[in-house]
Amino acid sequence: MADALEALSRLAIGEARPIGLRAVNGHAALREARSCYDHLAGRVGVGLADSLVERGALTEAFAIADETYFERAFGIDVHALPRRRAVVRACVDWTERRSHVAGALGAALLDVALERDWVRRRDDGRALNLTAAGRAALVNGEHTV
Repeated sequence: MADALEALSRLAIGEARPIGLRAVNGHAALREARSCYDHLAGRVGVGLADSLVERGALTEAFAIADETYFERAFGIDVHALPRRRAVVRACVDWTERRSHVAGALGAALLDVALERDWVRRRDDGRALNLTAAGRAALVNGEHTV
């Protein structure tokens, strides 16, 4: 069901245009960083996914390639992740039209980003504010901040 809703939103995105400064700013914030269900999305989420593939932690098909990387960089024990859903999967980002990390690993990565104050939840929806520490860790690839 979620995949169908995401596909429909991707089709409709070309028709919706933000009107007014508040709407434009809100859309820009969503595009930069946001939660997508329970994982990190937007430019920041896609950038993190790209970095994990480049470092060899994930394959291009979003399979875990180096389990120890997640423990070293994020303190995430891949074997301890809940198994009630996919451990990791690609989720196509509706603003970037590229994939970010979803599944139990994606949720754990967002939890770490919140705990380490790399991103902060906003009061006005799913957009997340990227902190200076988050810019260094998530955008510049210094994950072990």
